[in-house]
Amino acid sequence: MARTPQFYHHGRSPAAWVGSILASIGFVLAAIGSVLGPMWILVIIGGAIVLLSGLTTMVLKAMGMGQPS
Repeated sequence: MARTPQFYHHGRSPAAWVGSILASIGFVLAAIGSVLGPMWILVIIGGAIVLLSGLTTMVLKAMGMGQPS
């Protein structure tokens, strides 16, 4: 039988929430930009927000706001 880790809460942490919300906003902006034209500036801004979401998540986890490993 598989052992469950001590901290098992499916990423319910501020780091996970902020990263997910920022990534969702970035994907929506990039999708809107690719459908409307394409508007490359909006696609690039959306991609930058997606990259920023990953960096933000790592920083918040390093600050202790993520799931302990």
